[in-house]
Amino acid sequence: MERINQTLKRLASSENFQKRYERIRQETLSHPDIKAFIQKNQENITEEIIEKSLNKLYEYINQSKECDKCECLESCINMMKGYQPELVLTRNAIDVTYERCPRKVLDDERRKNEKLIKSLHVPKDILSATFEDFEHDAERIDAVQKAALFLNNYDQGKTTKGLYFYGKFGVGKSYLLGAIANRLAKKQISSMIVYVPELLREMKSAIADSTLSEKIEALKTEPVLMLDDIGAEAVSSWTRDEVLGPILQYRMLENLPTFFTSNFDFQGLEHHLAYSQRGEEEKVKARRIMERIRALSEPVLVSGPNRRR
Repeated sequence: MERINQTLKRLASSENFQKRYERIRQETLSHPDIKAFIQKNQENITEEIIEKSLNKLYEYINQSKECDKCECLESCINMMKGYQPELVLTRNAIDVTYERCPRKVLDDERRKNEKLIKSLHVPKDILSATFEDFEHDAERIDAVQKAALFLNNYDQGKTTKGLYFYGKFGVGKSYLLGAIANRLAKKQISSMIVYVPELLREMKSAIADSTLSEKIEALKTEPVLMLDDIGAEAVSSWTRDEVLGPILQYRMLENLPTFFTSNFDFQGLEHHLAYSQRGEEEKVKARRIMERIRALSEPVLVSGPNRRR
């Protein structure tokens, strides 16, 4: 039986192997990223180092960088799913390290938020919503155009108002939030859609397990927050003034985009917020919340037939 070292020597000396090796070598060294890395580190990289590191360089060029070869995280082609390669120069060789890709970062953030806030869970059709579903929908064209304008103008760190979608049941307000969130995800921007009635119920139970402050902090600081169906909840002074108030106040001061959906227009929501479950009238406190909502968002009427029928 032929020994392994003899087999390797025989293969290495064959003409086909040499041709294939040279083709791979040329393909690797002509890759723009490889050329740029060698140029950047030319003072420390020798021909010997390049030859010794060809296998690592070849590993690098055949993987996705910045998600350029992957449609989604689930279909990631990389050796470590969700991790993209980076070239590094060690003492006597070029090596490959792996860092989380943009999609992996967003997915980890989403999972962390889901563990923290249960009311993040929204229907699957909302999570898969696209603007293409509204292409031939003339009655909702204004809402779609306002959403598209936000997406074109939004850049983290810049002052950009969110939108307050209001209208009757089933006209597609929540669906629009999903379409915006999905478009933001393609731009590697994290967002959070929260169903408000469930959120406020959850906040009450958070007092018992000491997670209230942590939950409120997550909602305060999310790059783009979407509060779905505000006004559908029964109002209590505590949830209005100690939960919604601080979240909206922080986001207003920090210029963090915030979206809302509601069956009420601004005037109707203010009236709703002014009366607590106990029948108490607190118009001043309701007005204070509405001032923050007006500062954070632009009202947009969403009309049309009921999509749920």
